[in-house]
Amino acid sequence: KDGQTREHALLAYTLGVRQLIVAINKMDTTKWSEERYLEIIKETSNFIKKVGYNPKQVAFVPISGFNGDNMLQASTNCPWYKGWEKEGKGGKVTGKTLLEAIDAVEPPKRPTDKPLRLPLQDVYKIGGIGTVP
Repeated sequence: KDGQTREHALLAYTLGVRQLIVAINKMDTTKWSEERYLEIIKETSNFIKKVGYNPKQVAFVPISGFNGDNMLQASTNCPWYKGWEKEGKGGKVTGKTLLEAIDAVEPPKRPTDKPLRLPLQDVYKIGGIGTVP
């Protein structure tokens, strides 16, 4: 009903993912339209805020996965794009590419003082051995 992106944002937040990167793909199909980019940022910011994310802590990166634009190196196809900026625990972080956004993700605190939890996908009953998760 509401779209896969909204569903993924809600699912990620529900599963404890607190840092988000929004890669706006296929910008080449819009001829790198700044208006379309800003429209997507506005719409995405509204629904991720409702889920629980702070849009100021999210890097929005316009990319073309097919052509590799803004993936590893800044693209010349979008001269209007000055880069992303997000608030982190150590202050403001900036960059231009998707790789820089990934590198700016702060490692989450691991609950090493808690018992180990493993997700199970299925349980198998093997004759002569028993039930194996």
